[in-house]
This record gives sequence, C-alpha cells and structure tokens, in this order.
Amino acid sequence: IDGLWVDGARWDVQQACLQESKPGVMYAPLPVIHFTPVQHYEAPPGQYECPLYKTSTRAGVLSTTGQSTNYVLSVNLPVRPGSTEDTWVLQGV
Repeated sequence: IDGLWVDGARWDVQQACLQESKPGVMYAPLPVIHFTPVQHYEAPPGQYECPLYKTSTRAGVLSTTGQSTNYVLSVNLPVRPGSTEDTWVLQGV
C-alpha cells in the first residue's frame, strides 16, 4: 500500500523505524507497506500497533463493535530503540 501518512511521528529511512516528528511537521509519509496474510500473527517485540484510519479525522460513527467506522486495521511498525508502545500512544501517533 502506497500513500499512507503518519500523524505525530515520522519514518526514519536509515534506521527503518518510527521517530519523533520534526518541529512543525504534523504528518509524514510512510514507506510502501506490503501485507502478507498470516494466521494467528503475533507481533515481535519492539513494534507499535499503529491504527490505520480511512481519513485524517479519527472520529467516526461507532459501529456495533465499539470501533470507529473510520478505523481500518492496525499496522505493526518498528519503533526507535529505547521507546515503548506507550511512548507513541501518548504522542497520539
């Protein structure tokens, strides 16, 4: 999938992981992501389960599952060494 953007962070091409966003930059492009279907997938440690939305507005009508109708799926992204998933949740990524 091409054309995805991340809100509140940036993709570091050299280290191949999420990094803090640069000052004044709200949205940064992500690299092309290839999905490979796997049954019973478990993410390796050191990755952030980043929610993927249809639009930049995260809010949407809540469906019967309790999730926003704007939510598509979560994408596991490697994070900067020394950071945790909580770091990225608190930054609103």
